[in-house]
Amino acid sequence: MGSPVSSEPAQAQSGTRLTGSEAAKVHLTLVAGLALCIAAFLFEVKRALGGNELSWAYVFEWPLFAVFAVYMWWTVLHQNRRRQRAAAKPKVVAPEHVEMLKNWQEHLRSMASAEAEAHRADPESESLP
Repeated sequence: MGSPVSSEPAQAQSGTRLTGSEAAKVHLTLVAGLALCIAAFLFEVKRALGGNELSWAYVFEWPLFAVFAVYMWWTVLHQNRRRQRAAAKPKVVAPEHVEMLKNWQEHLRSMASAEAEAHRADPESESLP
């Protein structure tokens, strides 16, 4: 039996944590979203107590939006940690698929080199999106 082959490409992207202005933008977006949810909640409570029965549905809906906003804020801030944990786990290919994976990786390398060679031969051409 041969040694297991990693299914990850050689140059995996390392996750970086949100810092500085990026993190500040995420925090400010959360604050703005929560302020909107609180204002809408208070508005709907006032309308519901005033006799508008449909507003009772919105009284319960706006706090759910606020909870979702907090969930998304947490996910955006911690997505890189999840990616790093997933990358830390070794991905092992089943022995019966090792040769297939090697052939596929070789095919990808040959395609990349052919594309680079074609681009060097005709630098004026633009690649298609």
